[in-house]
Amino acid sequence: MAKSIFYHAGCPVCISAEHDIVNLIGSDNVELVHIGEDRSRIAEAEKAGVKSVPALLTPNGNVLHLNFGASMADVKG
Repeated sequence: MAKSIFYHAGCPVCISAEHDIVNLIGSDNVELVHIGEDRSRIAEAEKAGVKSVPALLTPNGNVLHLNFGASMADVKG
């Protein structure tokens, strides 16, 4: 099974959501992507449909936007 991808920007809202996601689905089932540090992944996230972070991209391609932390425009600066 493919992993989910959790995109975040490192803000307190994102970090809290990251801990909850890992506790819920397990670290082996999710790839954590800090797009504030790995800016090369921003285009990938946007192409997948991520509009704000934190967001979870499921293996089926669904984007689950969680607890609004920052828009992608804010992340891109």
